[in-house]
Amino acid sequence: MLRDPGWRRLALATIVAIGFGCTSPPRPPNVILIIGDDQAWTDFGFMGHPAISTPHLDRLAAGGALFRRAYVPASLCRPSLASIITGRLPHEHGITSNDPPPGVDRAEMLKHIDRAVTLPDLLQDAGYRSFQSGKWWEGGFERGGFDAGMTHGDPARGGRHGDDGLAIGRQGLAPVFDFIDAEDERPFFVWYAPFLPHTPHNPPERLLAKYRTPDRPLPIAKYLAMCEWFDETCGELLGHLDAEGLTDDTLVVFVTDNGWINRADASRYAPRSKRSPYEGGIRTPIILSWPGRITPVDDDTNLITSLDLAPTILRTCGIQPPTDLRGIDLLPVARGEMSGPTAIFGEIFSHDAVDLDDPAASLLFRWCIEGRWKLILPVDPQVAPELYDLLADPFEQENRAAEQPDRVRQLTDRIESHWPLAPRS
Repeated sequence: MLRDPGWRRLALATIVAIGFGCTSPPRPPNVILIIGDDQAWTDFGFMGHPAISTPHLDRLAAGGALFRRAYVPASLCRPSLASIITGRLPHEHGITSNDPPPGVDRAEMLKHIDRAVTLPDLLQDAGYRSFQSGKWWEGGFERGGFDAGMTHGDPARGGRHGDDGLAIGRQGLAPVFDFIDAEDERPFFVWYAPFLPHTPHNPPERLLAKYRTPDRPLPIAKYLAMCEWFDETCGELLGHLDAEGLTDDTLVVFVTDNGWINRADASRYAPRSKRSPYEGGIRTPIILSWPGRITPVDDDTNLITSLDLAPTILRTCGIQPPTDLRGIDLLPVARGEMSGPTAIFGEIFSHDAVDLDDPAASLLFRWCIEGRWKLILPVDPQVAPELYDLLADPFEQENRAAEQPDRVRQLTDRIESHWPLAPRS
């Protein structure tokens, strides 16, 4: 079953033009959404990494609004990507895990995207055309509201998390360039989510040679080279916009789906990174770039999340976001006209779902950051909460929960108010 036609009535009812004149409205921007796959928040030149070279993303960050204290609500790719495209938390859109419970047809998981109103849905109703490339879990590209794309989503042909779309970046960007260059006057939206720097860590030898040193384990060298390879593909994409004279007409947004800390002995993730509630799993830089329209700013204060991307993109394109989205428009934050939220929240689920209709059944942790303080609240009552002062201890080495019980209670109350859980039997 494809998209329920009832969603469109809701979407159409929420769309109004913002800031455009009635007689001759200016053309809204094209939008490129770049999503890195499995890369830690520290692993960019512009974030201060001492070895990784990311010159193209460095330039994007220097020329746009860079938010350093940004997060994704979940540290697993499928729920994180679903939150980006819907602007909703996993427990709201229902996509909590990568795979279904044992014995359940994975096609059953697609009912959640079929019920959702997505960013491409809303953009399409405002006259945009859209293209999917790279990582995509929710069946074929059509199920996300895209007009065109690379992922077919057919399990019989290897469909799971991107299939043919996973070639983008690793095997060039021709499908994206062809879409951008089509003879179509409508503004465009491109979902560029390459399978990079995700495993397999098989970078070009020219890049691996750059990072291979006698004192650096080979798995680490491979990962560092993958990060630069990803940056190179971003440079190809941004260079194509330049070559076609589209840079000044295009909003470019950057985020990662979740973090990654590479083990020294294998090309696998270490603890406290992917799938965890720690900074290595949930923190990411976010960049917004639109030359001449977004003044460069380097923000290391405001707390923001990937839930803010949908409302930001929509408002920038002259579209009123659905009123029940939690996220905010980041451009007033970038301009210093308002602050980010006082607290942000997230939720960590099991890799395989326990119950497709009950998000809480797959829940492992909830977390909250308020100012400098972060509380990790396990679902298991036998596991103690953890409290960290992120400004003094950004890598979460000192659990302060035992010495600050009042703060633990305060943040626990905030989490319970944000998403209260029914008592488990």
